[in-house]
Amino acid sequence: MERESMEFDVVIVGGGPAGLSAAIRLMQMAQEKDQELMVCVIEKGSEVGAHILSGAVVDPIALNELFPDWKEKGAPLNTPVIENHHWILSETDKSEFPHFMMPPLMSNDGMYTLSLGNLTRWLGEQAEAMGVEVYPGFAGAEVLYHEDGRVKGVATGDMGISREGEQKGGYTPGMELHAKYTLFAEGCRGSLTKELEAKFDLRADSEHQTYGIGIKELWDIEPEKHKAGRVIHTQGWPIADMAGGGFIYHQENNQVAIGFVVTLDYDNPHLSPFDEMQRFKTHPEVRKILEGGRRVAYGARAINEGGLQSVPKLSFPGGAVIGCAAGFVNVPRIKGSHNAMKSGMLAAEAAFDAIAAGSEGDQELTAYGEAFKNSWIYKDLYKVRNARPALSKFGVKLGTLYAGFDMWMNTIGLGGLMPTLKHGHKDNETLKKAKDAQPIDYPKPDGEITFDKLSSVFLSNTNHEEDQPIHLTLKDASIPVSVNLADYDGPEQRFCPAGVYEYVEDEGATEKRLQINAQNCVHCKTCDIKDITQNINWVVPEGGGGPNYPNM
Repeated sequence: MERESMEFDVVIVGGGPAGLSAAIRLMQMAQEKDQELMVCVIEKGSEVGAHILSGAVVDPIALNELFPDWKEKGAPLNTPVIENHHWILSETDKSEFPHFMMPPLMSNDGMYTLSLGNLTRWLGEQAEAMGVEVYPGFAGAEVLYHEDGRVKGVATGDMGISREGEQKGGYTPGMELHAKYTLFAEGCRGSLTKELEAKFDLRADSEHQTYGIGIKELWDIEPEKHKAGRVIHTQGWPIADMAGGGFIYHQENNQVAIGFVVTLDYDNPHLSPFDEMQRFKTHPEVRKILEGGRRVAYGARAINEGGLQSVPKLSFPGGAVIGCAAGFVNVPRIKGSHNAMKSGMLAAEAAFDAIAAGSEGDQELTAYGEAFKNSWIYKDLYKVRNARPALSKFGVKLGTLYAGFDMWMNTIGLGGLMPTLKHGHKDNETLKKAKDAQPIDYPKPDGEITFDKLSSVFLSNTNHEEDQPIHLTLKDASIPVSVNLADYDGPEQRFCPAGVYEYVEDEGATEKRLQINAQNCVHCKTCDIKDITQNINWVVPEGGGGPNYPNM
């Protein structure tokens, strides 16, 4: 069966904050100029917002620009931040870092704590009301090119393929979506964006990206322990000698979002980010908040941490990269959705102007890259450009002092005097051999405050059709046993937060083999990032598969 095709002015791959903001801005401009415009958004999740996971404390600056009347329109920003706390933890104690000593850019005054997934659902409703065609459950599986090499659009994945690659009874071929411009808003470590970066050498003048993994849970807690708008960030225990930390956000309806972030340049192959999150919850001050409560949701997601140095060239013939696919997270502020949304708006304006001037996609959207450099996104990232690399270069204690000094210099207008630090190593290059690293003895879960991976994945509502091709592909099937297991004790068993990777020994076999439980995958992309030899390649599964996050 041949693939059918549909024609649009702009196709957007990814229905997150960046992609939907781009779609909305395109339609706003079309209405302002009284022009017809056909815009399509495809989203691999079963619904808009299903795959969105963030802390989240949101800076509304981009939303204010996109919809100045967002309050009247019912955007779900209901809980303004009223308290800011920064805890420094030891194993049994905490001290509070004085808020007045924090650089002003770290303040959460005027911010909101909420479910970014619900904000995304609201943006999806606004986009559809404006005439955007939004198709959830359709994954962008292939980039399409014109004969001259320009991006022509994307093809969605085939449906109804068996694990052996054969067509099943309900087989439906993917659809080709052609556009003058295609905007890639796949989020952190997008599979198609990786291809585009290589094909168009988008990192020729920027550094590699660096990442963290965020593990998050949503809890219903006792009302007397809840204070809507209280925001707590932590550093120190349980990973005092490496970068990362925790967050506890008191959101609406007696719920707290609690999570833990571990930077993916850690060197101990025995470390498990999931289990560090579980240990974090056993701290007396954290346990005090959760006791008597009930865990209601779980998820995990990789986070861009490279900052300004790692932003690639944003445009290429036929399209552009927006949002977390490009990497606009402000690491010390622990915020990125405002920058992601604004990047989508800037790309939309460049695409609209090019189409209005008669371009059929032959004019590269270089105006988008120029607009980025003149935008508040650039200023936001420039002020904190040294925060993340300082931790890698100088260690946690000295790096934190350096980063704080650098941010204060930016506050008083002298940030340009400080040199821009480089990231150095890639995240997959840092692991020690297992024999050279200290084993970590993680306590068994108690089922009340701490939990195992499988019961956690259950709460993520993750679902994949069992009989479909495994979307966690191996370039060389022998490497997991010959390298990962032999030299590093199989670290994928631990860096995956969903129990996807498991070494098993079949009866009568002489050695273990890697078993990939792809149905558990929560699409965090950690394996694609941290795998030592970059042998694991994450590709999209059948559309609609993966987690279905509620209120995350």
